[in-house]
Amino acid sequence: MSEAKAMTPDELAKACADSMWADDSASQALGFEIEEVTAGRARLSMTVREDMLNGQRICHGGFIFTLADSAFAFACNSYNQFVVAQHCAISFIAPAYEDDRLIATAKEVTRYGRSGIYDISVAREDGAVIAEFRGQSRSVKGTHLPEDEVALKA
Repeated sequence: MSEAKAMTPDELAKACADSMWADDSASQALGFEIEEVTAGRARLSMTVREDMLNGQRICHGGFIFTLADSAFAFACNSYNQFVVAQHCAISFIAPAYEDDRLIATAKEVTRYGRSGIYDISVAREDGAVIAEFRGQSRSVKGTHLPEDEVALKA
């Protein structure tokens, strides 16, 4: 048995994100990019493609929701515990168009026991906010990395 590798909370968050990303076919297929993951935070981006436009030639809200939901997932899974969405809600503020670069920034509001609340803001690259998302999380059984192989640095 090997000795546990000591990591900072942010190093652990990055390692968990790398593990999740390897199996995240949905986010990869949609062209999402992980820009940053730290403990309780994540920033993901995507460029709106032609095949993401609805009948009004604006980005379909489902793609914006999915980007926010993925940022939520990477933020709340940053502690080496499997976490799933318990409830999510989104408010659309402004449209996004083809070739817009969207950035979803997730931040932890609170974590208590097995539950957490996260706020995710989705903005165009110019900083204009187009949607606000709130997610409630629930920890479930399982870890991203073997528990006996990682330890937090003091």
